[in-house]
Amino acid sequence: MPLFLPVTVDEVKKIGWNSVDVVFFTGDAYIDHPAFGTAIIARLLESEGLRVAVVPQPNWKDDLRDFKKFGKPNLFFAVSAGNMDSMLNHYTANKRLRHDDAYTPGNRHGARPDYAVVVYCNILKSLFPEIPIVIGGIEASLRRLAHYDYWSNTIKPSILIESKADLLFYGMPEKPLLQFIQQLKQGKLFNQINVNQIVRLQQQLPANDVVVLPSYDEVINDAKLFAQSYRIIEENANSYKPRIIAQKHLQGWVVVYPPEQITTSDLDKVYELPFTYKPHPKYNKKPPIPAYEMIKHSITIHRGCFGGCSFCSLAIHQGKFIVSRSEQSILKEIKKISTLPNFKGHITDLGGPSANMYQMTPVNTDLCIKCKRPSCIYPNVCRNLNTSPKSLIELYRKVRLLKNIKKVTIGSGVRYDIHIRKLKDNPQHELYLKELILYHVSGRLKVAPEHMHDDVLKLMFKPSFKYFEVFYRFFQKINHTYNLKQQLVPYFISNHPGCTIKHMEELSETLRLLNIKPEQVQDFTPTPMTLASVMYATGLNPYTLKPVYVPKNLSERIKQKELFFWYAKKSKNKH
Repeated sequence: MPLFLPVTVDEVKKIGWNSVDVVFFTGDAYIDHPAFGTAIIARLLESEGLRVAVVPQPNWKDDLRDFKKFGKPNLFFAVSAGNMDSMLNHYTANKRLRHDDAYTPGNRHGARPDYAVVVYCNILKSLFPEIPIVIGGIEASLRRLAHYDYWSNTIKPSILIESKADLLFYGMPEKPLLQFIQQLKQGKLFNQINVNQIVRLQQQLPANDVVVLPSYDEVINDAKLFAQSYRIIEENANSYKPRIIAQKHLQGWVVVYPPEQITTSDLDKVYELPFTYKPHPKYNKKPPIPAYEMIKHSITIHRGCFGGCSFCSLAIHQGKFIVSRSEQSILKEIKKISTLPNFKGHITDLGGPSANMYQMTPVNTDLCIKCKRPSCIYPNVCRNLNTSPKSLIELYRKVRLLKNIKKVTIGSGVRYDIHIRKLKDNPQHELYLKELILYHVSGRLKVAPEHMHDDVLKLMFKPSFKYFEVFYRFFQKINHTYNLKQQLVPYFISNHPGCTIKHMEELSETLRLLNIKPEQVQDFTPTPMTLASVMYATGLNPYTLKPVYVPKNLSERIKQKELFFWYAKKSKNKH
């Protein structure tokens, strides 16, 4: 077998295949690295003995030859927009067209359409109406039920309706996908296979216990019902034992089956797949792919996030409960990466949705069954959560000792507040922060206090700004003691629901007093299936149904964003 899955008809012929089982369309360039969902799913299908061809960034504007070149697959078409929602990839927070795309060679814009999953699927259905289509990835996952779409300013139906796809796998679906494939190979019919973590359109509700949401027609006509509907979705997704959810659409019932619980062993097997950690050779003579250059020597150590930030979709996509890889699996992957020709000794990340949640799991899972909290660390750290960083400290130390490893830095964000709030409880927390700052900062450490005003932080599900101030002083003390010249890079958000000009002026003054000069601005963008996007759409807090101020006026949005740059204004006044 060749190192890469085929992307051309010539490559298929060279392998000696007379047909293909699955043709996989993706909005990203094809990079055979486990940081990219397409690579994971394609390799997983390959591991089941399926013949898989990948069509990266097909041309949807010409005679559609990219969609026709492999003909009809024996099993199904697979479709993903890529690692990002295509609309977030294309447009700024103020809906201006971006001129770059980090998942395309040369950072070139325009290699995928708006609403890529819908466009790709509709083309495939028009060409091959009898062939099933399976969709997945973050765009499909977060649009699995009725959702607010910021770019059209509408509440859209489930993406199953607009795409005409036959099946949707949401979240990180390796385990249920394997079960699905195994049943297909046993001869079961496509539409008769039921596994967890799928969404399908049905004419009748399942016989099991089902949570029925307000219908699509109801939520598009009633902001309160849409807000209530989201709360039900989020609470169910955050449950330790989620139930089936169903929502009536004109075309039938959109039924979401519960996620499949995975184990450390399941996750380790994913990272044992034979990735090359390179872009496909078709890109050899093309400019670099920025997203690949950024993560090519990074390591994922866990999945899931219990932070529950209202503006973030990670938990509802990956799950709230942490599943960590084994230490052995992580070290094995690092050793493999360290032998690559382009490796210079620097591991650029040991991370996940949050870098420091490794091995942080419930003490007693029975207590989690009744819990509906969207966050395990807001408004306080749950007493049932094991927050010890001991395993992570040990992992860092072992990686630092590996042959060919000169430097290990943390590129993912760190939830410093977990450790700051536990400093007096366990000396391991102070030790973790100290080792992080001493050994694992590449000059700059990213953290995300997001705001300083309690009114806004409450709507973000983020802790008090005082924890950032304590960490800021701790960071400075370590740097001073060890004569380091490192920077702390805090991320803040403007224009979040609940945030006013006055709030941003107070934030700007606080940044001035701390002499923090933000360089990268985060302007709130309502993304599908987040609590904050529902607040933006409805003007209501789904958990209280009380009104929430939402900055929508363009001039106000621009002013809020500009208030980040207090130092630029000061510089102008000097002239």
